[in-house]
Amino acid sequence: MLRQPVESAQYTSIRYHSRLCDVGAVASIGSVGDSYDNALAESLIGLYKTECVAVDGPFRGVADLELATCDWVHWFNNDRLHSAIGHAPPIEYETGHYRHNHTHQQPLMGEPSLH
Repeated sequence: MLRQPVESAQYTSIRYHSRLCDVGAVASIGSVGDSYDNALAESLIGLYKTECVAVDGPFRGVADLELATCDWVHWFNNDRLHSAIGHAPPIEYETGHYRHNHTHQQPLMGEPSLH
């Protein structure tokens, strides 16, 4: 059978989805033809490759890559300055957010808790 070339990624996704259904597999991505849900993850992976793997590599083995990855994730979450949140580290911004917006009063001794 001669197959026609696929004209767009959407049709490729439909065929991919159909093949997964044929074998009883479930896709780990969004709906058919929808790549937007994966864009944020791809962007983060790109940052990781650029800022960690390309800068600190080449690595001697998987253990060295894992250690570098742990260091990068710690830096990414705790130390980097993020322009969208006032050039503050994400953990500092999150801590301030919860301190100011989600304070829970502890019940006095002998008072029932609402939880």
